[in-house]
Amino acid sequence: MNLNYLYYFKVLAETEHYTHAATLLKITQPSLSHAIHCLEEELNAYLFEKQGRNIKLTKYGKIFYNYINEGLLQIEKGQSVLQSITSPKNGQIDLGFIYTLGARFVPQLLKSFLSIEENKNVHFSLNQGTTSQLIQGLKEEKYDIVLCSHVHNEKEIHFLPVVKENLVVIVPNNHPYANRKEIDLSLLKEEKFVYYSKSSGIRPLLDSLFEKVNIEPHIACEVEEDSAVMGLVGINYGIAIVPDIPLIDTFPIHKLKIINPSYERYIYLATMKNRYLPPAVHTFCNFLIQNATVNNIE
Repeated sequence: MNLNYLYYFKVLAETEHYTHAATLLKITQPSLSHAIHCLEEELNAYLFEKQGRNIKLTKYGKIFYNYINEGLLQIEKGQSVLQSITSPKNGQIDLGFIYTLGARFVPQLLKSFLSIEENKNVHFSLNQGTTSQLIQGLKEEKYDIVLCSHVHNEKEIHFLPVVKENLVVIVPNNHPYANRKEIDLSLLKEEKFVYYSKSSGIRPLLDSLFEKVNIEPHIACEVEEDSAVMGLVGINYGIAIVPDIPLIDTFPIHKLKIINPSYERYIYLATMKNRYLPPAVHTFCNFLIQNATVNNIE
């Protein structure tokens, strides 16, 4: 059924006059008559009848009008909502990010982005998770973009490094190494580790660090979330390697800079390669790339 014809029908039903309706619709009267005729043939019912010089809805036309009027209102509402969401200045961005970015990096990023006049009406939906959870959410269209670790063999996803993240060793405050400022991982052969689980994006990097110093870490337990790692280290359950984030300062633990082996840890902007991204999302991505690329998370 032709959507334009339905709109023509609605206007004609409300004006009850072909000439007036055609003028409002900016079409010729024969075009309007043809549209109504096509609708009546498709519905197998007369929608209008003459009343003097004017016309009025038939019984069947009144029934049809009630449905069409509600339907067109819903279409207009949907159009308005969609235009608002996809507007460059009033759009919505569904952003997912790993836990380590929640305390400082993402809040500062959003503050800077929204301080620009043309961006102030952009709305964000924010969610945190592990890299595997975020990547799955990206595939399921829960997120427009995510900030996470790199994942190998994800051919449908584009990963762009945008910010460098430092790692540190954390130990309880009463640990023998708590008086140090830096550490060589080769000295930690006898230690027990609170380790990130295999679903965590940082896990492959940790494994590679220990391979470089020929150590097979003694894993006391595996967890996903940073605060759980730090909490367990704080009660002497083991030591750990974690991103250097402000959360560390809230636990009874001490951090040490890693001086050996060398490493590079990046956070990536992940997007689906063949998915449409609204203008507001493009604007935010460009802002992120211009303002965060190659910088360290502080």
